Amino acid sequence: MRILHTSDWHLGRTLHGVDLHEHQQAFVDHLVGLVAERSIDVVVIAGDVYDRAVPAVPSVRLLGRALAGLTEHATVIVTPGNHDSAVRLGFAAELMRPGLHLRASVDLLDEPVVVDDPDGPVAFYGLPYLDPDSVRRSLAPAGADEPLARSHSAVVGAAMQRVRDDLAGRPATRSVVVAHAFVVAGPAADPEAAVGGVDLEDGTAPERSESERDIRVGGVDSVPSAVFDGVDYVALGHLHGAQRVGPSGRLRYSGSPLAFSFGERNQVKSSTIVELAADGSVSVDLVPAPVPRRLAEVTDTLDALLDGRHDDLRDAWLRVYVTDPVHPERLYTRVAEHFPHALAIHHTPVGAVEAPALAAVTAESDPIEVAAAFVAFASGGAASETELAVVRGAYEAALASEASE
Repeated sequence: MRILHTSDWHLGRTLHGVDLHEHQQAFVDHLVGLVAERSIDVVVIAGDVYDRAVPAVPSVRLLGRALAGLTEHATVIVTPGNHDSAVRLGFAAELMRPGLHLRASVDLLDEPVVVDDPDGPVAFYGLPYLDPDSVRRSLAPAGADEPLARSHSAVVGAAMQRVRDDLAGRPATRSVVVAHAFVVAGPAADPEAAVGGVDLEDGTAPERSESERDIRVGGVDSVPSAVFDGVDYVALGHLHGAQRVGPSGRLRYSGSPLAFSFGERNQVKSSTIVELAADGSVSVDLVPAPVPRRLAEVTDTLDALLDGRHDDLRDAWLRVYVTDPVHPERLYTRVAEHFPHALAIHHTPVGAVEAPALAAVTAESDPIEVAAAFVAFASGGAASETELAVVRGAYEAALASEASE
């Protein structure tokens, strides 16, 4: 069976105030074409379809367009993430077109969507994002006096036990779990120790993107990978970089289709095509997503930024660090005029004078010295003789005005 795994579309998101709707629309069109071209059997979307719980109308329409196009070619299974409203995303799920399955309810997590291929049935279990405070009672074992522990590991573990119980009654059935969580390689008994186990495709340890919302509860946000034992493939959402959990490749994040922060500028965005063999083994092909406009970062003095040596970045969404020791005049305007897609401009002086120590200003303080200290603090450079002359002239004029009253 051929499965396309995607997640974290974040429809409605902006990048430093730039509307990404057209770029998300381009990705949707790319994805529909890819599903048709590669003869995909099942598309799974592992949460964070929208960027906020109450999405804007254009985002709702874009999702409708995406689902209509995808279901023309494949069975589509959608689960909500922590950015989505499960209730809104799953509204009227039972009325949706054939081939579209919105698995937004905790009550349905152990009722799989079963899709057959020539090698037999495959059971797809959709786990919506499980907020411990919301589901620790409903997922507790029947007859339990106490709710589950207040942790992601406990509630996801309970959900997966329900999945395994259902799967035990389905002999010779391969299995896929679609989930939205922060999963790390480690044993189920010690989630706090399960860190550093998520790998990028080149084997290096990743950093979580700054655009991913914190989901910690009780100081812990991770779920150990052993919680998902017993299934053939786990299609994960939440992290924005395409990466696997552990060496087997059985648990994997597809990543987001677009970069949503400058911290993601070096990530290769992609969709994950999974070949699920008759014996449950998997092979993976990462298909790069279209890049509407690359993200880049540049650090230099203002003169160097404007003299042409960095002009290969003029078409990029850019984060600029200007290193002049003294704050240049019209810094932001000049950078923005030269780099029309600069989204973040920062003055980070190199070689600036040491900021003066903070001191209380009293009636005995020398006004000229106070003004000079402010200039050094604000600009990163000592006040020039010209600036001091202006300050001195203003001060003396104020004294003269007082004396004449």
